[in-house]
Amino acid sequence: MANKKNVEGPINGLYDDEGKLFGTPEGEAGDDESVGFEGKEENEVSLSLEELTALCRESVCPECDVHKAAEEIRLRALADSENVKKRLLRETEEMKKYAGESILADLLPVLDNLDLALAYTDGLDDACKNFVIGVDMTRKLFLDAVKSHGLEAVEAIPGGEFNPEIHEAVGTVEDDDLGDNRIAKITQRGYILKGRLIRPAKVMVSKA
Repeated sequence: MANKKNVEGPINGLYDDEGKLFGTPEGEAGDDESVGFEGKEENEVSLSLEELTALCRESVCPECDVHKAAEEIRLRALADSENVKKRLLRETEEMKKYAGESILADLLPVLDNLDLALAYTDGLDDACKNFVIGVDMTRKLFLDAVKSHGLEAVEAIPGGEFNPEIHEAVGTVEDDDLGDNRIAKITQRGYILKGRLIRPAKVMVSKA
């Protein structure tokens, strides 16, 4: 029994009667839970945008109000984006369509002068006929050139009905034969570019 007690007791004087190692500060030995963790920093969580999006989709129920509101905002943003895209495309096409409007408008006085030159050809002698024919041919060539760019004359015929959308009344004439609200005389031709009115035709309107 004595031998057994000696075996279970302190070995070579390293341990005391309570089984603790001599020279060990109290609290160091046996505290395994704190070993290896002291001084370590907490790990930071870093997720990519795709991972965060997937996590949100998994966490948010499709039937909840938050998801429905977010989906409504997304759809509205897509609709607004499409509307802006269509509007910009329409404006670009319209700009291309009427790109030459200002240039053609500046050429209208040339046509006006040619019309005036042909309006006063009555009573000219034979020597001036060739000159009149040349002016008329020049006017026709000029009209063909501007028509290729979409410019056309406004329909205005003496005796025709006055249309305030394309005609501008510069005066009235009493004429029982024509009736009321009819074109009595054309003082200046009007022109339309690809369906857009550039200048209305100036006319005299009859009053019965």
